[in-house]
Amino acid sequence: MLTSADLKKLLAAGPGARIEVLSPNAAAPERMARALVALANARGGVVVVPLSAKDRVSPDEVRDRALQAMLMVEPRLIAPLPYFVGDDAGAPEALIVEVPEGLPNVYSLDGRYLIREDGRNVVLGARALRELMLVRGEGTWESTVPSGASRDDLDWSKVEAYVQQMVIGDETAEDVLLRRGCVVKRGAQIKPTYAGLLLFGRQPQRWVRGAEILCARFGGTEMGDVFARQTIGGTLPEQIRRAEAFLDENMPRRARLRAWQRSDEPLYPPGVLREAVVNAVAHRDYRLVGNQIHVLVFADRVEVRSPGRLPGHITLKNLLRERYSRNEAIVQVLADLGFIERLGYGIDRMVRAMKEADQPPPAFEETDAGFAVTLYAKSAEPETLPVPQTAQQQRWQKMLDYLKANGRITNRDYQALCPDVNPETLRRDFVDMVERGLILRVGDKRGTYYILK
Repeated sequence: MLTSADLKKLLAAGPGARIEVLSPNAAAPERMARALVALANARGGVVVVPLSAKDRVSPDEVRDRALQAMLMVEPRLIAPLPYFVGDDAGAPEALIVEVPEGLPNVYSLDGRYLIREDGRNVVLGARALRELMLVRGEGTWESTVPSGASRDDLDWSKVEAYVQQMVIGDETAEDVLLRRGCVVKRGAQIKPTYAGLLLFGRQPQRWVRGAEILCARFGGTEMGDVFARQTIGGTLPEQIRRAEAFLDENMPRRARLRAWQRSDEPLYPPGVLREAVVNAVAHRDYRLVGNQIHVLVFADRVEVRSPGRLPGHITLKNLLRERYSRNEAIVQVLADLGFIERLGYGIDRMVRAMKEADQPPPAFEETDAGFAVTLYAKSAEPETLPVPQTAQQQRWQKMLDYLKANGRITNRDYQALCPDVNPETLRRDFVDMVERGLILRVGDKRGTYYILK
């Protein structure tokens, strides 16, 4: 955020390639939107609206106009919220709207594409617009070489393991990576691309911050106390395998009880969760470095959220019919490794598998800066418990009824339910119920409590 000292320097310099200065009266939403589009299509910058007590427009109204202007930009401008600068909160010196540098899209206002040139907002000509679209095209980022990257940043043992799975004739490992877009030649040197570093790098997250998967398993149907959490890094193939292992270990299951014995069966058809994770890894927008893929496991659903809206011409309406790959090299290598079918991408298979399993269809959602797949499972209540015959079964029934009503139970709660029972017997009940797979233990020592599995 800018300071008062920064503001004075900007106002002294006046409008320029990265600065637009508008008076409160001139700062109408459409005028501000033009400046935002022009800066976004250039190298970013700031829109400054100086404020004073003499203005007929209040600071709050100016900020509301700025927010309207941001909503007028197509596609949606992902930028910091407008903020005031000044030591006196009641009388700010200026409103600031920052436009980040290096945005991934080409922006427009009512079908007009503008750019910032010599301190002015000018309409892009057809040729300049075409060049800008090529530069910011979906498929260009993964094929570029990050500054400072070298051949030694690739793990060549992983490259060799990959190459051995392919029929390549006389091609060397470097030839294969060149053909796949994982490296480029700069004179006599081999340089890894972003795709190569993500797929075979020694330290992928050094080059692409946020290229990780955050997995979390919650005890109920809402976010709350996390039963299990894991941040998964490494190369993309490693992330897929480790995320699959996490899901296998923490996947909700349908519980069936017979004579107080529990048997489990998966809530989701085999492979559907893996398809959701693979699609997120293959098609997320890795240019959005401030966020991770999120795999959130709840009792009644699994959500897989990835940074970046749907690529190219893909929409929620044509998602099942059309095909477009934002990360062409990444998709191809993952296909070579057997994670995905090159022409399928898994969406169709997910829908079909859920239907065949008599489960609700996957729900697809596009947000301002991401895409989410939610897999729901029909509620699977355990079979009616047998009528308790023993004192132990009567206590267990009380525990289960309490859990269904309250969501969790502590040792103190259980003692209140069974005041005449020895505390050691009650502690043993908890151990038995956990071992039978009926409840889960959360926390440690005095903070321990139990939930239904």
